[in-house]
Amino acid sequence: KMEIKKASFLTSSSKPNQCPEADKPEYAFIGRSNVGKSSLINILCNQNGLAKTSSTPGKTQLINHFNIDDSWYLVDLPGYGYAKVSKTQRKQFKLLIDTYLRHRSNLMCLFVLVDIRHKPQAADLEFMHQMGVWGIPFVIVFTKADKLKPTEIEKNTEIYKNTLLKEWEDLPQFFITSSEKGDGKDEILSFIEQVNEQWQQFAS
Repeated sequence: KMEIKKASFLTSSSKPNQCPEADKPEYAFIGRSNVGKSSLINILCNQNGLAKTSSTPGKTQLINHFNIDDSWYLVDLPGYGYAKVSKTQRKQFKLLIDTYLRHRSNLMCLFVLVDIRHKPQAADLEFMHQMGVWGIPFVIVFTKADKLKPTEIEKNTEIYKNTLLKEWEDLPQFFITSSEKGDGKDEILSFIEQVNEQWQQFAS
């Protein structure tokens, strides 16, 4: 199984054209505030302070690139659906994320993080709908699974699937994770490893 040996912060970009050269497969992580994005990134990379966990939601206002084992990029994207920033800032965020997602040629997959404790939220569903319209490949990562009993996890994922099936013919792949316990880490890394192999075939 894939184990990340070296993860290092590469650069922060306030405009998509400042991103590193698109020479490696790239995986971006996004979600609403307090969804546990930094914690998940740190768990995946075996490094506690890699992605800064902030007590102020909406702190990630840049596109943050991390170099993973010199073979792929992990990207921490600004979240969506923040209440604490001005309308102008929200518009700038949205433009930054939208431009990045639509034009980043090496983006292999977007990981959309969703707190498993809550019912499907409009902001998440709208965002996924937009990804579908733009044809951007994404998977859903349910976070904070340690806060629920297994039966509740099952119930909540079913509700989510049924909500998505009202609009989608095929469901995206999904992962159930807990940064507290490390659940879902191996599954996500195996998935990335498989997609990286496709990139290598494509590149050669």
